[in-house]
Formats: sequence, C-alpha cells, structure tokens
Amino acid sequence: MLKLPPLSLYIHIPWCVQKCPYCDFNSHALKGEVPHQEYVDHLLADLNADLPLAGDREISTLFIGGGTPSLLSAEAMQALLDGVRSRIRVADDAEITMEANPGTVEADRFSGYQHAGVNRISIGVQSFNAEKLIRLGRIHGAEEAKRSAHLATGLGLSSFNLDLMHGLPDQSLEDALDDLRQAIALNPPHLSWYQLTIEPNTLFSSRPPVLPDDDALWDIFEQGHQLLSDAGYQQYETSAYAKRGYQCQHNLNYWRFGDYLGIGCGAHGKLTFSDGRMLRTAKTKHPRGFMRGKYRDKQHEVVLADRPFEFFMNRFRLLEAAPRADFVNYTGLAESAIRPQLEEALMKGYLKETPEYWQITEQGKLFLNALLELFLVNEALLNKSDFGSAAP
Repeated sequence: MLKLPPLSLYIHIPWCVQKCPYCDFNSHALKGEVPHQEYVDHLLADLNADLPLAGDREISTLFIGGGTPSLLSAEAMQALLDGVRSRIRVADDAEITMEANPGTVEADRFSGYQHAGVNRISIGVQSFNAEKLIRLGRIHGAEEAKRSAHLATGLGLSSFNLDLMHGLPDQSLEDALDDLRQAIALNPPHLSWYQLTIEPNTLFSSRPPVLPDDDALWDIFEQGHQLLSDAGYQQYETSAYAKRGYQCQHNLNYWRFGDYLGIGCGAHGKLTFSDGRMLRTAKTKHPRGFMRGKYRDKQHEVVLADRPFEFFMNRFRLLEAAPRADFVNYTGLAESAIRPQLEEALMKGYLKETPEYWQITEQGKLFLNALLELFLVNEALLNKSDFGSAAP
C-alpha cells in the first residue's frame, strides 16, 4: 500500500484586468463584470465531483491563485470558503493563501477576505520601477505595491509574500538590486524572486524584448542572494526565500510530492490511493467551457516508470534534503528500481547520500536537467523486486 501524503486544495480564478505580455498562466482578460456567485457555484460543483477522490482526507493547505483572485468580491470569497468547509474537512491551522494584484487591493475587501478565512496573501509586485512595470503590462505603480504590503502587515495575517521578478527587459544590476532593497524594506515574511523567462504563446514570445545576458543574470542572482541572506531570508526553493518558520506550506507540499485537488479553470490535481494508484487530473481551461459544467478535461494514471522522474523533479526544487523513505512510501517502488541511476548521480557529483537522505549538490543544481534525465526509467526494466513495502 502507498503511504498517503498530505492533501492540499488549489482553486483557480481565471480573470485578470488585462493579460501581461510575459504570462503563460491560464488567465483571461476580463470582459465585463466578474460573475462572482455563478463562478463560485461552479467551483463548488467541481469540488463535489472530485470529493470521491479525496475520501475522508483532510485539507492541510489551500491556495487561491489565478488570474487575479482579488477581483473576486469578499462576499463571494466568503461563500466559496464556507462552501469548501461544508464539503471537506479543512485543518484548523490550515494555511489559506490568496494571490492579489496591488492594483485591485482595497482595505475593506481585504478585511473581508481575512474574515472569510484567508490568513496569507501573495502580492504580485514584480518591480518597483515605473518603466519596468509598464513594460511588464502591470496595472499598478510602486506606491500601490507598498500600500498593499503595509495593508497586509496591518491586518495581522499569519504571513504574506511579495512576488518580485528579475532579469527584466534592459534591467541593470543596480535596477534589480534596488527592487530587492525596496521589497526587503517592507519586511515581508516571504519573498518569491523569479527570473523572467520568455514562454511560448505569450506576447513576449512573438516580440522578444532585450533581456540581460547570462553574465549579467549571474551577477544579479549572486548579489541579490547575498542581499536577501544578509536581511535574514533563507532560500529554501529555487525562487523562494523566507524568514525562519515562514516557508509557504502549500508549495512545500507540492515539492515534497504531496497530493492536491485542483478545482477551477485549468486547475491540475494529483491524488494518491492506498491501493497503489496515482492519478493526475486537469480541468477545462476556458471559463466558457468550465461554466457550462464541463469541469474535468483530462485525467491519467501515473505509471510506475514515470514516478521516479516525477518524484525527483519535485523534490530537487527544494534545497532541503530528500528523505530516502519518502521515495519508497510515495512512489511504491524500492530503491533498487533506481540504484543504477543513483550511482551515476553520485559518481558525477550531482548528489550526496546518507543512510537517511539524498542531498542535491551545487553541481547538481547547475546540471539539474541532466540529473533529472537519469530518472527517466524504462518500465520494462522494472521487476517485482523493485516494488517496495509501499506497493499493493
């Protein structure tokens, strides 16, 4: 039998005021009014359809992402979270995060979100530079971003996050560090610091801007990382920094190969079953189709051969060591299934191994794709001896 990992819930709100040129998320420029209650009704119907996958398990974390969830009214958020809690057990101490755009932040509305149960917000700042914000298609200015952070501090939330990007069009080292300094001055418990990448099917993909070269990007990362470390932030994931004790528990569950239900337009889910099955789901992406009641678009079982790659693709985003027991418990395979690949990774200096853990090295981080490719296992090579104590 597989060990069941913690279960999270992701809820997707698909609308934005306008689509940013770098964004490849499932977001749609708003035309007209947000259908607040109608969409909440569909979200709860979608959850109803997924409840058999969860059994009697409890939700440990909940994340409302988008799009721009702060376009949803406080009343609709209350109805949504009340509806979730009436359908599935949510832990008393569950981390409940909502993404917000500074351009849609209002004090009264945020107090309403908090009353509904939101105890952590993630504010999409991206930059404090007016020119860069225009290039990124953002609808807010630096002062609105700062006001949002002060509001989050004043609400007494358990935590809040600022999203910041670097490697922006024509961005200098000093521009990038100035953004970081302004973010640090706001004293967020958590700071996500992403490098801008050009993704397919975005406006930036069809009209690529001039981005800093690799040497400039390395200087930005190296000096920015030092700034964050000196300010008391610890890097715990590729793009995530937090003060001690303020890591995002929802994202940690993703990277530790935990389970999650995904409801709403384009949301993805991963569910483990004690009989050894593992299922991935994807919901209908476009609001029109989703709001006609066609919720689940695709689903597939994760076969044994795919589980090593999926496990390590997640675990190696984290800087923390990966417990060897988790591989057996959460994939249903014995270590013998991947021992040759592990030996190659150890020989190349990508990993260190102790009796309890695997730890990715600096070399492994630099050659992460090569490390992960080692775990693309051929199913024909698996045999019954590869099934660990977690197998059915």
